[in-house]
Amino acid sequence: MAMLTAEDRARRIKVLVYDVDGVLTNGEITFIPALPDEPDSAAEDSHPRAVEVKSFSAHDGLGVAIARMAGLKIAWITKRHSQVVAIRAADLRINHLYQGQFDKRAALQKIMAEESCTLEQIAYVGDDIIDLPVLRIVGLAIAPANARKEAKQAAHYVTPNSGGMGAGRDAIDFILNARGILEETVERYLDPDSAESKAADVGIGNM
Repeated sequence: MAMLTAEDRARRIKVLVYDVDGVLTNGEITFIPALPDEPDSAAEDSHPRAVEVKSFSAHDGLGVAIARMAGLKIAWITKRHSQVVAIRAADLRINHLYQGQFDKRAALQKIMAEESCTLEQIAYVGDDIIDLPVLRIVGLAIAPANARKEAKQAAHYVTPNSGGMGAGRDAIDFILNARGILEETVERYLDPDSAESKAADVGIGNM
């Protein structure tokens, strides 16, 4: 039996799942000390509070709209808990968001049940060793250009761009290109009179 190419695998995908840090961001996590509510509250609090800052690519955000028009469902699974991630996911209307997931396979099983799909119909984009258990079992494993070597070795496709610099969009483009519908989907999105385009649009910034 002939080995499946990455393009063969991409043509079967119904759900595209992303890790967040290092995939949808450049992997940096910035903390800014939060101002105390009261002048002396910092002294009473043994765990100083901070505001977490992450940067996301606008290219990836627009890619979500294109993916939605093509019928792909989008999910994010991340080990960390982050209010910033929740805000961005809501802004993009991500179909499934699971935070605080050390074993990401558990969240993957829930997504499969909710979307009535198989592992072969799932693509996953991950950049580090914590992603290996999922990368090794999904239909299409993708690693960004900045991924650790172990993730790249497990991947069927490595994106030309790094995490936070368009890797998320690369994954969408690759899947839609393999299906032969990328250009047609982009043109439908650009149609100013298309109700479908308006319904698929994301990243309006209403937060």
